Amino acid sequence: MSQNQNEFGQPIGAFLPDWQPVPRPPRTPIDGRFCRIEALDPDRHAADLFAAFSDDPDGRAWTYMAVGPFASEADLRSWMEPAAKAEDPLFYALIDTESGKAVGQASFLRIEPAHGVIEVGNIAFSPRLQRTPIATEAMYLMMCRVFDELGYRRYEWKCDSCNAASRRAAERFGFTYDGLFEQAVIYKGRNRDTTWYSILDKDWPALKQAYEAWLNPVNFDAEGQQKQKLSVMIAKYKG
Repeated sequence: MSQNQNEFGQPIGAFLPDWQPVPRPPRTPIDGRFCRIEALDPDRHAADLFAAFSDDPDGRAWTYMAVGPFASEADLRSWMEPAAKAEDPLFYALIDTESGKAVGQASFLRIEPAHGVIEVGNIAFSPRLQRTPIATEAMYLMMCRVFDELGYRRYEWKCDSCNAASRRAAERFGFTYDGLFEQAVIYKGRNRDTTWYSILDKDWPALKQAYEAWLNPVNFDAEGQQKQKLSVMIAKYKG
């Protein structure tokens, strides 16, 4: 319960006298050791992404996405061309720095600079990206942009409540469960109950330490396998 009260003795939220709207996220790239994040570009990324998702021939990676699967590169491009021009969602390609190829996508969406709230979504990890350091570093780099570069207060993750893999990923990446919104969305002709997660700016410093400890080269053996799980690092730094 808030300790602040108005002139009527009613509890009210914390005062934010210095708050100013934050910038919208830019299209500029973000560079990491395993991953480079670039604004989605059909000419640069369509062929790579179609090839990467061709490793998922039954299309199950798209089950919980509003779009896909795509039967051909032309079909993917027909979706990607307008998507790449949009401001919200603002789509990015996730690039494997070793190969230089796009292996996944993600976006910022529901961008509310006046309130400092932003969501990460439309996350599609191809088999070439799943369970790799690229995926974890991509999420870290996007968080750095949101909190350190732009100054947002709240970072959200939402998913179909049936999508157990997405729920596990949100928890692994350090998001906190916020609740279930029943009958929130209709997509692909079916109902979606939406599970909400978030990271707040006050939680970011400890979470950032955990990510940086996990991403440190000393946390990987000669075969590139992690020595400590991210969940262990998060538990350590969040206390």
